[in-house]
Amino acid sequence: MYPFSRFRSLVGKNKYWIVLALFALLAGFLDENSLVRRFGYARQINHLRGEIEHYRAIYEANTEQLSKLISDTVSIERIAREKYLMKKPDEDIYLFKEDLHP
Repeated sequence: MYPFSRFRSLVGKNKYWIVLALFALLAGFLDENSLVRRFGYARQINHLRGEIEHYRAIYEANTEQLSKLISDTVSIERIAREKYLMKKPDEDIYLFKEDLHP
């Protein structure tokens, strides 16, 4: 009987702290909207915003290149030669493979 009464008096004196600790445990870790998940979601959102900026920059570069292609035939020829290794019928193309190891 003595250990139970000691436990009961301990809980009686600290009931508000116990409830506060249980609430902090529930809100911080166990709830589906816990602080741990919120921090994880915030980190994921920041990562996705970085990806959005990266792809937006690529999109703007491609849009600029497309507008150049539409307005200038010299640009079409340059891109065809550089990217797709196309050539005119009367010319030869030499490709040099760079040595990666000195």
